[in-house]
Amino acid sequence: MNLENKKNRIDELIITLNKASAAYYDEASEIMSNYKYDALYDELEALERETGYTPNDSPTRNVGYTVQSELPKERHASRMLSLDKTKSRDELAAWLGEHEGLLSWKLDGLTVVLTYDAGRLTKAVTRGNGDIGEVITPNALVFANVPKRIAYTGHAVIRGEAVITYEEFEKINEAIDDADAKYKNPRNLCSGSVRQLNSKITAERNVRFYAFTLSEAAGVDFADLRSNQMEWMSAQGFDVVEYVKVDRHSIPDAIERYAERVQSFELPSDGLVLTLEDLRYAATLGTTAKFPRDSLAFKWADQQAETVLRDIEWSPSRTGLLNPIAIFDPVELEGTTVKRASVHNLNIMESLELGIGDIITVYKANMIIPQIGDNLTRSSHIELPCHCSVCGGDTEVKVMTGTKVLTCTNPACLAKQVKRFSLFVSRDALNIEGLSEQTLLKFIGLGYIKSFADIFRLHEHRDEIVELDGFGEKSYDKLAASIEKARHTVPARILAAVGIPGIGVATATQVAKTYENKWRKIAALTYDELITIDGIGEVLARDYEAFFADEHNKQVLSDLIGMLDIDESYEAAGNELTGSIFVITGNLEHYKSRTELKKEIEAQGGKVGSSVSKNTSYLVTNNPNSGSSKNKSAAELGVEIITEDEIRAMLGY
Repeated sequence: MNLENKKNRIDELIITLNKASAAYYDEASEIMSNYKYDALYDELEALERETGYTPNDSPTRNVGYTVQSELPKERHASRMLSLDKTKSRDELAAWLGEHEGLLSWKLDGLTVVLTYDAGRLTKAVTRGNGDIGEVITPNALVFANVPKRIAYTGHAVIRGEAVITYEEFEKINEAIDDADAKYKNPRNLCSGSVRQLNSKITAERNVRFYAFTLSEAAGVDFADLRSNQMEWMSAQGFDVVEYVKVDRHSIPDAIERYAERVQSFELPSDGLVLTLEDLRYAATLGTTAKFPRDSLAFKWADQQAETVLRDIEWSPSRTGLLNPIAIFDPVELEGTTVKRASVHNLNIMESLELGIGDIITVYKANMIIPQIGDNLTRSSHIELPCHCSVCGGDTEVKVMTGTKVLTCTNPACLAKQVKRFSLFVSRDALNIEGLSEQTLLKFIGLGYIKSFADIFRLHEHRDEIVELDGFGEKSYDKLAASIEKARHTVPARILAAVGIPGIGVATATQVAKTYENKWRKIAALTYDELITIDGIGEVLARDYEAFFADEHNKQVLSDLIGMLDIDESYEAAGNELTGSIFVITGNLEHYKSRTELKKEIEAQGGKVGSSVSKNTSYLVTNNPNSGSSKNKSAAELGVEIITEDEIRAMLGY
């Protein structure tokens, strides 16, 4: 390759890498794997070094992401650089030489700079592109662990990483009904949380901050030791990134101890950072155009294995996306057997030139998430399915926010109706634990679930389910037990579960009680009968009657009822809670308002008061340990405090 061709290749690589970076940082999407990005970046770096040609927009010269949000912008006092990296343990030890260093986690979140004056947090700015960041002071003030005040009263500048734990990431994703709206990883969630215009959202995300560098603290003598700075930050109330002091001889063992903890570490990490302990010596080293010379990042050398691509499975989503999943011969990686990996989208599939039967390399990104690293044979002969695997409808390739995706065009596709199944298994309906929207979509895509009744036939697919990612004997047994428990149910739960327009838990309960829990009568109610029930108007009555008159719904319900054991026992309402006085406080999970719960209590003879007194029988709250005035009054007067679930049990749920 002559010089001109090399320069052309550099220009191509810059366009490709900048496009991938923009998708990752600004759009929270991936158009190429991390492995591919790193390989192209290394190629670019080598070519620039060889030719001396480094354009201004090269990612080797630039840091972080382009600032495009509506947040206020501010230029950093000094340019924030990224770290040079290595995957070689020997190179890391050689870089340290005869000096001491601090080896710490390289956290995978968003770098933030905090400024304190007179002991108060006065400013917080993201790294941004290294020159200009976004001012996020209101958001930093609500980080879970950032001190708003510190003992030091001078001017202090602290750099650190804002992160969200894996536990919090999973909790937030579980609360998102739309599988396509779920966050891809904790870093994307953290970036979106930290850069919110509404700090209330940031506060709800439980963002944490881990300090890793003290940039300024005039007048404090640290004896030129970085570890003293870390201890000082800790004494000021900061959580500092976990670190250990090392020399070239102890580095291998220290790295191994970190590596053993990667799988169970609570914070997202993409490697380690080695920083010189001697501050005076570090200051003499200066920087390159992009990297400081006093620190070096260590990226995990991904364990790779060759295998054969056997199939592409098209996983459905509720918005109609069909996401490619690579199925390959099982291989051992990082102590576990791996046989599936997400290909994410068509851009990545095309860049890898995948074909069935190709020899591919697979690895675990950050030693956790299975990915395809490379395709050694690149046959490029995968044909996109013309029909949806779920419904048989036509498929179509679309470009969404720059990403090429395959979609199902059938609006009646079962996968697009997954919310019906989510409602069916929800806590207020059949209450089946272990069937998240993602799991339901997986089972729908595999053909295990086509109707409500199929959920009670999942035992027919037991052998296949225990082999799926995220499952196993224990997970399956837990799900099976929950399904069996749900099989024994009451008419009100069925009514709330099957998706009758406008029929929620309170109305379903009212209908069931009015007709004494007799399912056949409940399913055959006419318009005239329905409008006599308290809370049901003309529109609701018409929708209810039409639902049960629909032939398709009749078949679905007939199949479902045949799988259930319905408890139709009935005790006349009006005396269950007679003589008891309740006070309701705080937010409710099962009712739209306290008025709905009040109606149910009164229907069974109970009374509901507005304030706690010596005559109150129960205080209903979902936060029994709250320091609210009603909780305090109840404690002082000896009034029993019960939760919403407990009052629902008293009501017969």
